[in-house]
Amino acid sequence: MTEYTPPPVYTRPSLKIGLVTVLFIAINVGLFIWEIFIGVDISNPQIADAIRWGADFAPLTYLYEPYRIFTSMFFHFGLIHLMMNMWALFVFGNTAEILFGRVFFFGMYLLAGLSGSLLSGYIDIYHSYELLKNFDPSLLPRVGAGASGAVMGIGGALTALSFFAPLPQQRLILDKRSLITIMAINLVFGIVATGINNAAHVGGMIMGAILAIIWYLAAKKNAGTFIYILILIIGAAALYGIYLYLMAQVQPIAPVWQEIWMQMKNQLGITH
Repeated sequence: MTEYTPPPVYTRPSLKIGLVTVLFIAINVGLFIWEIFIGVDISNPQIADAIRWGADFAPLTYLYEPYRIFTSMFFHFGLIHLMMNMWALFVFGNTAEILFGRVFFFGMYLLAGLSGSLLSGYIDIYHSYELLKNFDPSLLPRVGAGASGAVMGIGGALTALSFFAPLPQQRLILDKRSLITIMAINLVFGIVATGINNAAHVGGMIMGAILAIIWYLAAKKNAGTFIYILILIIGAAALYGIYLYLMAQVQPIAPVWQEIWMQMKNQLGITH
């Protein structure tokens, strides 16, 4: 990413990290420190700990505790996982906060993270239908967590924006080739590496890209703050509609998921 040299009437971007970016990093790091303080393994948290701290496990999430679609965005599987996501959030987040503004960036981050969780849930539902036809342990739902869906959403937003001509008031221009390369590497790594929830990455990227394109079209018309908030509200409504659709798809496999959750619960010694 390179700095755009604007006419003198424009203000150059501050080198300081954005306040919303700081907020999200502080929440993620603060929760991680709290987890470690009460005994969670700093490098390899147990699945039971992940469940207790709000990680996403589709049978539990969609049958009993839907809030995990949100809370799973803030739990990380060890220090390396946290550091990688926070570094990406620092790089992408600061740039996105300058370009989109604090309010829109705040909403975009959360909606991208939720979108990633929902696509991950859809994949688990699809696999569970396949599981009914032919038992395959690889199709069993997995525990997932982390900020990568939201972070990839911000990366997807910046990548989408890089395809458009810079706006007159735009304080930064984006290096399209670098962004495409970074996003492609992350997606390929998510495919070839084990233990990575690539569905969350893709879901976040799709939401981030859609929001960025709509934001750009509104910004070209010099839309007011209300329009940007309305875009976020419509995005949230769309995600709620997707959630309701997924809940309807869960009903036929609910007995199977109840059995899967009870077995995991007994294996992990979870009492709630």
